[in-house]
Amino acid sequence: MADWDLKKLHILRTLQERGTVTATAEALHMTPSAVSQQLTGLARALGVTLLEAHGRRVRLTDAAQLVLRHAEAVFAELERADAELLGHLRGEAGQVRVGAFATAIPALVVPAVQELRRSHPGLSVVVREAEAEAAYELLAHGSVDLALSLAAHAPTPRDPRFSRVSLLADPLDVALPAGHRLAAVPGLRLADLADEPWIFGSSGPWSQITTTVCESAGFVPEQAHAAADWSAIWAMVAAGMGVALVPRMAMAGGIGGAGEGRPAGESGAREAAGGVALRVLQADRPRRHVIAAVRRGAEGAPGLARVLAALRQAAAAQAPEDPTVQPD
Repeated sequence: MADWDLKKLHILRTLQERGTVTATAEALHMTPSAVSQQLTGLARALGVTLLEAHGRRVRLTDAAQLVLRHAEAVFAELERADAELLGHLRGEAGQVRVGAFATAIPALVVPAVQELRRSHPGLSVVVREAEAEAAYELLAHGSVDLALSLAAHAPTPRDPRFSRVSLLADPLDVALPAGHRLAAVPGLRLADLADEPWIFGSSGPWSQITTTVCESAGFVPEQAHAAADWSAIWAMVAAGMGVALVPRMAMAGGIGGAGEGRPAGESGAREAAGGVALRVLQADRPRRHVIAAVRRGAEGAPGLARVLAALRQAAAAQAPEDPTVQPD
């Protein structure tokens, strides 16, 4: 029987993810020569060729891909074994590490932690802020146990490493300067703002979400200013420098001193503080989808399941009363 060394299989899987021996070594805090030696030993033990030269890089052979398909099942089974062992603690104690993007922390993670402190005081939740895409790298490498991300920037649901849970369809409102000519126009649509200067990030998830939503409305937004911090975006809108899409969850965090503002009326207008008029786009109904992910096989860990349940509860409190919201 071949010698299936789990450590070496993990190195091979990391090479598949990272693409180069150097990047693999950096991710695993090893030297490139150590990575090469481990993979050579694995190939010898399994009796197959795992790597082949491809220019200055290496490429996984068909045999390596076959090995990894079976290795994923092994890793998932080990996660299930860990989950069963944790079951002896009944989820009443232990630690769950959560990686989450910035606006999800005050809107979802903090309420979930507060509820867990009340219901399960022995269960500790450690929070780490991470961009939507970076959260998956932390999850894949075991730095966090649960990742909160955006569906648009998450690995495919077919990725064998993760199990995904849809949490929330977060509405996107539009922020305009309080004195803007369209600030109180009934039935405002995104297309009405096609000629406006826009404020959004120069790169990353929010840049892509803004451009995608606007393109769906029939125009490409003209980026007048670039910012990623919601307080900075809010301040620029208040100063009359442009308009911006704002996720409802960010409002729950109180950006710009606005709090949640007043509820939308029939015109779709929402009053907000700080020189900004916040409008609900009732005709367009843009959304961003928030998901939670865990390593596949770990879903049954009691502590993790309790954190997921608390996040679902927090998401339900955030969800708008809107029958048109579609799940991720």
